[in-house]
Amino acid sequence: MIQGTTSDAGKSTVVAALCRLLKRQGIRVTPFKPQNMALNSAVTSDGGEIGRAQALQAQAAGLDPHTDMNPVLLKPSSDTGAQVIIHGKVRADMNARDYHQYKTIAMQAVLESHQRLLSSYDTIIVEGAGSPAEINLRDRDIANMGFAEAVNCAVILVADIDRGGVFAHFVGTLACLSQSERDRIIGFVINRFRGDISLLEPGLAWLEKQTGKPVLAVLPYLHGLYLDAEDAIQPAQTGNGKFRVLVPVFPRISNHTDFDALRAHPAVDLRFIGPDQEIPAADLIILPGSKNTRADLEWLTFQGWRSAITRHLRYGGKLIGICGGYQMLGHNVADPHGIEGATGVTSALGLLDMRTTITPTKRLAQVHGRCTFGNALVTGYEIHMGMSHGAALGRPAFILDGCPEGAFSDDDLIMGTYLHGLFDAPDACAALLRWAGLVSDVRVDILQLREQSLDRIADASVTLLEQLYYTKPSWQ
Repeated sequence: MIQGTTSDAGKSTVVAALCRLLKRQGIRVTPFKPQNMALNSAVTSDGGEIGRAQALQAQAAGLDPHTDMNPVLLKPSSDTGAQVIIHGKVRADMNARDYHQYKTIAMQAVLESHQRLLSSYDTIIVEGAGSPAEINLRDRDIANMGFAEAVNCAVILVADIDRGGVFAHFVGTLACLSQSERDRIIGFVINRFRGDISLLEPGLAWLEKQTGKPVLAVLPYLHGLYLDAEDAIQPAQTGNGKFRVLVPVFPRISNHTDFDALRAHPAVDLRFIGPDQEIPAADLIILPGSKNTRADLEWLTFQGWRSAITRHLRYGGKLIGICGGYQMLGHNVADPHGIEGATGVTSALGLLDMRTTITPTKRLAQVHGRCTFGNALVTGYEIHMGMSHGAALGRPAFILDGCPEGAFSDDDLIMGTYLHGLFDAPDACAALLRWAGLVSDVRVDILQLREQSLDRIADASVTLLEQLYYTKPSWQ
């Protein structure tokens, strides 16, 4: 099991690297994350929903993603509540206190999935969540040491040296654990190191003497990786391309991995615009997915995006809404069942002649089809609760599995769709950018870039795998 001293320490990356390395050796390996909290998710081969990082790890292992790889997924809808997804399906919306009580039930789902994976694979590489040193979350823990102790597995602790304080992170984490939990940790991995390794060696010697545990590997800082982010938004490179694309960062932004292909495009200057940041002029604005469309609509208004979008369209700029962003383009969004919060109706942007009703049933589907605005095939997935209706849907953006999907405005400046991953297919990405006004012969294949990135992190982690073959837990 790979645990971290902090969130974003590199757990997901290390799991993916080990999965790729073991796959190369012909070992049947699978990733597994007992509990994930993320708004980036993927649709699985068995029709469920899991964290996007586990889908990437499945790709590293040469597998189709499956709900057993991430049996518990929490999708925050507010600061204190989340949608609870068990074995790929929505179970309930709970506040933090109710979910804490529910974790004993969730643990059964975790152990059931783990047992099924044990019967099908030679090796399971498990990813923890956050840090095992969160004292307030230790009771009924299913994500870190609670799981490790339940299944009796060894643990590797990862820390990000680029953040600073890496030795304090390791020593401080150990100090917060029980003796049995400390015994489970077979060694440390230092992630994202850059510089002269000889200058680090005195610190490595001190750490091993202080803790009695070895540093299994020091992994380099690799630039230019294109790997699906688990949740945090990776800073987009700006200023390289001439064609500027803006994406507002909603408080509940979801599946922002939709824009990875645009990040990689040399002609595109992709900018994520956070709260209270200036909204610059752009060629294209994309409203991303949202876990709470009505609340994020209010944020959009408060941050001045309504007037910015009006000005953008007046000067001929293009606008795309994806999933929750698509719902925002209509006249209003109604939530009669209180699925995402209080019941009620929120006025939307009124840019497409349609209305949306949030429904209790979530649509989960992998889809294939073609663009209506260019001779290009497109693939992707749908994850949404809500149905949109209105005259705007008479001009669909895509034909997916034989059915019309999405909408265009009459003036051809605005496009809306429920399709995630719409930029991932190279021809579809080129067609979308051409519609938006970019003239370029460049074709970006983000799927191939991810494959190359997985190979790069695996190559950088060979030493870690070699060390694991010679390192045994103290109780074995």
